Amino acid sequence: MSGAPPPPSFPERSLAVRRAAARLCGRLGWAPVHEMPLPNGRRADILALRPDGGFVCIEVKSGPRDFLTDSKWPEYRDFSDALYFAVDDDFPIDLLPDAVGLIVASAGIADVIREAPSHPLASARRRTLLRSFAWLASLRLAALEDPAGAADLRAALRVE
Repeated sequence: MSGAPPPPSFPERSLAVRRAAARLCGRLGWAPVHEMPLPNGRRADILALRPDGGFVCIEVKSGPRDFLTDSKWPEYRDFSDALYFAVDDDFPIDLLPDAVGLIVASAGIADVIREAPSHPLASARRRTLLRSFAWLASLRLAALEDPAGAADLRAALRVE
């Protein structure tokens, strides 16, 4: 049997959008960290540090149901200077609120379609978030170089 391949699953779609959004971050000079734990107990799909020291939160949506069943996304705004949704080019973007930036991914490439409104973080919150961001990024880089050593360190520190 031949024919078109089956459409990607929601996890595959989410991963493709997240990868494209991370590549966009690189093109924009932003440093992305995936699955960043936030002080409120949430986990940002991508939290990116901009060259100006600001934080961008990118919430990846794999489809309309993912968006419609998620009521926690407004809580990410308190831990970023700008909040974006990242979706693929099949997503019905009219579902998304105008008060959030929009990134659309297609064939592995993402572009900013709508800039996010700015809502600057308080300096104390920014410092705390920057330390957490740097700590997690450092641990993940160490894990790439020395997986066994990083596992020992995580166990000793009880992190991640």
